[in-house]
Amino acid sequence: MTQETFLRAHERLSTYDSERPFGPWIRRVGANLCLNNIKRQRLITLPLDEELEGPTAKVEERPEPARLQKERSELIRDAMLELPAPYRVVIELRHFFDLSYKEIADAVGLPLSDVKSHLFRARKLLAERLSPDV
Repeated sequence: MTQETFLRAHERLSTYDSERPFGPWIRRVGANLCLNNIKRQRLITLPLDEELEGPTAKVEERPEPARLQKERSELIRDAMLELPAPYRVVIELRHFFDLSYKEIADAVGLPLSDVKSHLFRARKLLAERLSPDV
């Protein structure tokens, strides 16, 4: 998606207003591309925490925690895929891309209050869906 964002930005560079900051404009291009992709596919696998491997936890030494971590990651992925697209986007931008609320608002073209509301509701839905399982 990153590569496609830069290609699309290059194609539409003529629409960029040089009087405004470049960062929010290209984030908006990327956010629109991601939203369109979500609508088209309806199934996206999200890279969550790396599976427990390597020196911190070897599967042979600690199979139970590794299995539990993998199951938990799958439950979280499934719960996120069930979120409405606007909620999923703000959760991903906040927790996977570490954007501030203001940066998210600029990227998706929503008022700051809507971003906060979407994040609150998305977290609440995730908690409800995951509470019996996690």
